[in-house]
Amino acid sequence: MAQNNPFQFHRSDFRSVARALTIVENNLTGYQQLLQSLTFSDTPVTGITGPPGAGKSTLVNAIISRLLELNKKVAVLAIDPTSPFNFGSLLGDRIRMAGHFNHPDVFIRSLATRGSLGGLSAKTIEMTDVLKAAGFDHIIVETVGVGQSEVEIAGLADQTFVTLVPEAGDEIQNIKSGLMEIADAFIINKADREGADLFINNLKKIIQHDGGRHTPVLKTVASRNEGIPAVVDLMLSMAKQPGDRKELLLTEKVYHIIQQQRMAGIDKKKLRQDIAEALHKSDFNLYQFAAAYAV
Repeated sequence: MAQNNPFQFHRSDFRSVARALTIVENNLTGYQQLLQSLTFSDTPVTGITGPPGAGKSTLVNAIISRLLELNKKVAVLAIDPTSPFNFGSLLGDRIRMAGHFNHPDVFIRSLATRGSLGGLSAKTIEMTDVLKAAGFDHIIVETVGVGQSEVEIAGLADQTFVTLVPEAGDEIQNIKSGLMEIADAFIINKADREGADLFINNLKKIIQHDGGRHTPVLKTVASRNEGIPAVVDLMLSMAKQPGDRKELLLTEKVYHIIQQQRMAGIDKKKLRQDIAEALHKSDFNLYQFAAAYAV
C-alpha cells in the first residue's frame, strides 16, 4: 500500500488517522469504501455527557491524565455546539485539553454538532468507528447538552457517564424522562461545593425509585483530580453491553447511518436559501414546501 493511502491508518501515525477522519467527516472521495473496509477492534467507547457548565472538558482532561498513567493510548472526540445561524463552532475543548494536545499517546479531534439536536454530529458514529479501527486503547466522546434528546449517545457508546453539578437543582427533576435510561454512572463534579451531599442523596433516591439496574454515583473535583481514579477504574471495569441492550444500541447506530445516507443529497445552506425565496410567496406552506423538497 502507498504511504498516503487513506485506507491505511493506525494509532501510531496520527497524521494518517486525522486524514481518514477528514475524508469521512467531509464525505470526500472514497469515504464509503473506507468505512466499508473497516476492521473493528474491541476498543471501549465512553460517552461523557451533561449540561453546560458541568465541567465535562475538565473531567475528560483529568481522565486522560489517569489513563496515560496506566499506559493507555487515548482518542477523544469533543463535540462542540454549532450556531444555527452561521454553522460555526468554538471548538473550545482543544483549548481546555491543551496540556494533552501534543502528547504522543493522545489524539484529540473536535467536531461541530452541525445542527444535531442530540449533541452528536451526524458523522460522530462513523468517526468513532474509524478510531476503533485505528486500535486505540480507549475512546472518549464528550457531548454537549443534556435531556431526552441526549439518548443519541446511547447508540454510540458502550458506557455513558452523565456529569452533573450540585447546582443542577431543577434538572434533577428531568432525570426520569431520559437520563435514567442512558446513564451507566452519574458523575457529580465540583462536589466540594455547598449542597453537594444533599444533591447526591436526592439523586440516589430517584435511582432507587427507578427500580432498574444499579447506577453508581461518583463524586469528583476534576480541577484538583479528586475522585478521578475511581471514575477511571469504573470505566475500565465495565464490560461491553450484553444482550438486548447491545441490540438496541446497534439499532440506534444503524438508524442514524441510514438517516444520514438518505439525507446525503440535502445541502442545508442551499435549503436555507430556497426557504428564504419561498417565504416571499403569500401562499407559503411549510409542509407543502418540505414534501416538494423531499421528492
